[in-house]
Amino acid sequence: MKYLDYPPIWLLGFMGLTWGGAQIGLRVAPPLWLKALGGALIALGLGLMVAAVFAMWRHHTTVVPHRIPSEIVTDGIYRLTRNPIYLGDAFTLAGFALLFGSPAGVVFVPVFMAVIQRRFIVEEETWLRTKFSEEFQTWAEKTRRWL
Repeated sequence: MKYLDYPPIWLLGFMGLTWGGAQIGLRVAPPLWLKALGGALIALGLGLMVAAVFAMWRHHTTVVPHRIPSEIVTDGIYRLTRNPIYLGDAFTLAGFALLFGSPAGVVFVPVFMAVIQRRFIVEEETWLRTKFSEEFQTWAEKTRRWL
């Protein structure tokens, strides 16, 4: 089961729930502006993910959850949020829900964020706090977990 415990799998699962809810009638016809907002949120989410992966790549550290990082990244997009990839996932899920006109999908966003925090963020922050204690503490005090 550990093979499936990765954020993209959780994101796809929540997107599937959003889509499924829309298919069984839990859907409203979104106006064009709401679809545009959904598309913009997806683009923002993907942009955050790309910026975060690039920053991790520049620092030669892992982007894979459940692996201990070799570096702490506090510059670039990580100056704005401690979890830009997960925030990008949340924006993507919200945008997907708006595109499909799924009110249930919008409700799933905070649930998704809670799952990600419990399954991944707590563990990752524990590793960072242990390995880079002083630097992590300074960064955590001035940088929000989500946004």
